[in-house]
Amino acid sequence: MVSIDGLIKKIVSPLVDYPNQIEISHNESDRFMEYHLRLNADDVGRIIGKHGHVIQTIRTIVYSVPTEGPKKARLIVDDDQQ
Repeated sequence: MVSIDGLIKKIVSPLVDYPNQIEISHNESDRFMEYHLRLNADDVGRIIGKHGHVIQTIRTIVYSVPTEGPKKARLIVDDDQQ
């Protein structure tokens, strides 16, 4: 089974200036296994990209990974601006 945490870190690390500050936490809902990605505030824009193209590509890769059971993976970028 593929580690989704490892996959996210492997994709995101080369794209950011502070790879040692990447944190991934989990939250489980009725339909999804949510992966919350926390980054340095300076790196959030790099991961989102112009018009959201970078994060959409990362999500497409993460969502294509088969998971155990009926729940799907979901990637959420926590930007602390809520």
